[in-house]
Amino acid sequence: MAPVKLIRGSNTSLSQLVPTLGTVVVGFGWHVVESNGPAVELVPSAIMCGDSGQALSDEHLVFFNQLVSPDGAVQYVETDEEQIEVDLSAVPSSVAKIVFVVYADPDLRQPGNFGAVRRAYVRVTDRSGTELVRYDIEENSGLDSITAMVFAELYRHSGAWKMRAIGQGYSTGLKG
Repeated sequence: MAPVKLIRGSNTSLSQLVPTLGTVVVGFGWHVVESNGPAVELVPSAIMCGDSGQALSDEHLVFFNQLVSPDGAVQYVETDEEQIEVDLSAVPSSVAKIVFVVYADPDLRQPGNFGAVRRAYVRVTDRSGTELVRYDIEENSGLDSITAMVFAELYRHSGAWKMRAIGQGYSTGLKG
């Protein structure tokens, strides 16, 4: 089965693609153009949100410094690749969506941004690594002011899990 390719704003049903899907792996990738200054360090994260669209709590932010959500349903996977594993069957009913944000880790010498980032993507695979869905982030101008970007979100709709491609950048970092 060829993976579903998404464009900004589009979505697909993971539940229809694989009805028995329990755990998915959300993987991120990008290429950073080399420069003479400090290289930007990108950090993927997952934010578990309620119906309001807000994070349920500070503990519902999963990234390299907070590896697992309080319920254990979402966890940062420490491998050579940037990955976050989501056990869809274990996500509490209070979670309406899981937002996947990549932010530039602030550097004291020079604040990081997406200006040097190329070929960024987010993808969903099953545990065996079979790619189910992929969204290649569109490259555009103005990325020098972007310090955080919502790549995609997994959300509940009529009892099913769907993925939406977002690609929305923010100049205010995670706060935005």
